[in-house]
Amino acid sequence: MLRQPLDAGRAGGQATHMGLQIDIAAIVANHAALAALAPGARAAAVVKADAYGLGADRVAPALYAAGVRDFFVALAHEGRAIRPLLPQDARINVLSGNMEGADLTGLTPVLNSPAQFFRDRAMRPGQPFAIQLDTGMNRLGMEAAEWGAIRDEALAAGPAFIMSHLACADEPDHPANAAQLSAFRAMTDGCDVPRSLAATGGILLGPDYHFDMVRPGVGLYGGLPFAQARGVVTLSLRVIQTRDVRRGEMVGYGASWHAPRDCRIATVDAGYADGILRSLSGKGAQLFAADVACPVVGRVSMDLITVDVSDLDAVPDRLDLICAHQPIDRLADIAGTIGYEVLTSLGLRYQRTYL
Repeated sequence: MLRQPLDAGRAGGQATHMGLQIDIAAIVANHAALAALAPGARAAAVVKADAYGLGADRVAPALYAAGVRDFFVALAHEGRAIRPLLPQDARINVLSGNMEGADLTGLTPVLNSPAQFFRDRAMRPGQPFAIQLDTGMNRLGMEAAEWGAIRDEALAAGPAFIMSHLACADEPDHPANAAQLSAFRAMTDGCDVPRSLAATGGILLGPDYHFDMVRPGVGLYGGLPFAQARGVVTLSLRVIQTRDVRRGEMVGYGASWHAPRDCRIATVDAGYADGILRSLSGKGAQLFAADVACPVVGRVSMDLITVDVSDLDAVPDRLDLICAHQPIDRLADIAGTIGYEVLTSLGLRYQRTYL
C-alpha cells in the first residue's frame, strides 16, 4: 500500500496554511444590500459572538468606516472588546441588558425586565439604555403586563429605542410573524421612541416590519435567509498525506466506511476541534479541488478528515470545505443544522486572512 507524505506547507515555493479567508468587502456589500431593502430605517449591524466567528475586531471597524453607527452584541464583555476600536459616536448595544456585575461603561444595555430597568436606572442614572419587549417568542424582553406597569416611567427616562425579535422571520408565511408585528404595534404605538423589530429575516418580510432601525446579522456573513448575499468565507484545509486504499479496506474510526473500489484517500488537517461538525460524517459532504468535488469518507475526527481524491489527476496541497460550491448553508443542511452554527463553530486554529 502506497503512503505518500506531502509537504503541505509548500506549494510552488510559497508557505500555505489551513486557512479561513474572510472577505470584509463582501460583508460591507451585504450590509449595504440589506440596508437598501429598508430605505426608511437606520441599518445597524449585529457583531455578537465575535461577528459570528469571523472577527469583530476587523468586521466592526470596517462597517463603521462604511457608515454604520449602531452595533449589537450579546454580552457586555463583547462590547468592551470593540469599544476601543470604534469612535465614540458608535453605539454598542448589549442584548443581555444590565446583568449583575456587568461593566457597561461606554455601552447601551437593552433592558429585558422591570428588575433590569430599575437596577440600571439606580446604577446608571442619565446613561443611555434601550428596552426589549417580548412579543410572543418567550425568550427575552418584558411581557405586555410588565411593560404596561413601567411604561410611563421607562418612557420618561428616555430610552434610545424599543425593540423586539421575531421567532419565525425566516419563514415568511408563518402566522407568528403577523402576530408578533401586531403585538409590537400594540405595545409601542404612541411611544414616540425609535423602534426596531427586524433582523435579517425581518428585513426581507417587507416595510411593515422595518420601523426606525433594522438589525442585519447572519445576512452580513453570507447566510440564509438572505439568498442574495455575497459569499464571505472560504475554508481551505491542508492535505497532510495521501494513500492508495484497496477495495474493501476500511478508512477512519469505527470502520464505518469501506472502499467500494480501489481508490486514493487524502487526509486533511482539521476536524471537530476546529468546528467541522462530526455530524457531517457519512452524509455526503465534499471538499473541492477547484471545481472537482471530493467526497468526505469515514468519520470526521478531532483533527483529521479523510477524503476520496480518486477523481483528481493531481492532489493539490489544499482542499476547500466552505467555498462557492459548498457555502455555509449547504454544509449546514448536510450536518442537520443551520449556517449560524457552522460559522460560530469555526475554531481558533485556523490562520485567518482578511480580504
